[in-house]
Amino acid sequence: MNEEQSVGRVLDQIREVMGPSGLEYDVSIVDTNSKDRTREIALSKGANVIDEPRKGYGRAYKTGFEKASGDVIATLDADCTYPAEEIPRLFAMLDKENLDFITTNRLADMEEGAMSFKHKVGNTILNVTTRLLFRVKIKDSQSGMWVFRKAAYLRLDVREDGMPFSEEIKIEAFRKLRAKEVPITYRRRVGEVKLSSWEDGWKNLRFLWRKRFRGSRARS
Repeated sequence: MNEEQSVGRVLDQIREVMGPSGLEYDVSIVDTNSKDRTREIALSKGANVIDEPRKGYGRAYKTGFEKASGDVIATLDADCTYPAEEIPRLFAMLDKENLDFITTNRLADMEEGAMSFKHKVGNTILNVTTRLLFRVKIKDSQSGMWVFRKAAYLRLDVREDGMPFSEEIKIEAFRKLRAKEVPITYRRRVGEVKLSSWEDGWKNLRFLWRKRFRGSRARS
């Protein structure tokens, strides 16, 4: 939503790395009523634009996954923070290591200014809580760059439509699939920050506790 300053650059980066890779691919942008030129720029760069008027981080991803035609899906934010050049390597890793799901660790290598101190503290709290409650070996529960098999995703019980979708898909994947976390370089954002730090952080934390004990009741 409203990423006209960066979406064209991200699409150019994808084309530059995927063209020489020899992989057959297409690119989709899920747009939530952007008021700027995001849609027009994406179309001019050859992307499929999927309209999703319902708000929500998770809702946008679910709609995109439903519409995706490929067997393997890679995700990126439209703000230049994630390294598109890593996609071919992660695709190859998925096949070579017979994996279903790869997520990335932004905290392993961050450019200066890529994440505020407040966000680092919040991420640390959420990461520790995720590991303690679900016993999954994840260092970055909030990363938004993943590569996975669409058929494997359909086996997951991912219910959230908001920001907690990011941690939920990882919890589900690491408990049910052949999953791995890979370090990447995380970059400074281009354009306006849209996160509501404290509100989204509390939603994510509350979700972790709800999912943990909702799951316990379901198994009893």
